[in-house]
Amino acid sequence: MSGHVSSNPVRLPSASQEPTRRRLTDRQADTVQKLVDAVVVEVRQQGYDGTTVRGVARRAGVASATAYTYFASKDHLFAEVWWRRLRALPRAADAAATIRDICLLVADEPELSAACTTAMLAGDPDVAHLRLRVGGEIRARLTEALGPKASDTAVHALEFALSGALLQAGMGHLDYADLATELGDVAALVLRARR
Repeated sequence: MSGHVSSNPVRLPSASQEPTRRRLTDRQADTVQKLVDAVVVEVRQQGYDGTTVRGVARRAGVASATAYTYFASKDHLFAEVWWRRLRALPRAADAAATIRDICLLVADEPELSAACTTAMLAGDPDVAHLRLRVGGEIRARLTEALGPKASDTAVHALEFALSGALLQAGMGHLDYADLATELGDVAALVLRARR
């Protein structure tokens, strides 16, 4: 399978206007942003197990019912954090830098890192939707970074290496900060193999 992967990623709405479960007005987008910001603070203080949608809503200054209007679960909230951070990440020039930047998204926030890893594996349909978007965004970034001659095999190899490494770090087997260097070596190996 060495077919060309399209380098034209699907254009999505801006992260602040993007629907969590539906289209948002400016006011609703502000409420969602408050909840997203609050869950990051909440997990730092309470850990994943101690974080609840009610606690996040309280911290954000909104009613619990309002929070549940936008987010079905705490996993949905954490998946939204991961998605927004990925979307806000500037595009890198090459595959190694792309992988490094993705690895470092939450590297300095161990509680958030673990929470996002757990959340991204949840069976919640809203999380599944975000998981597909995250995967599509990562694929688009890798394809773009590899250039117009990117093969499916090269993109898949880097996707598998990245997702596996993030999972290993989320389980505590690897340090997020070390992933950037180690995956840079993997990217270099893949790039050498495709020449």
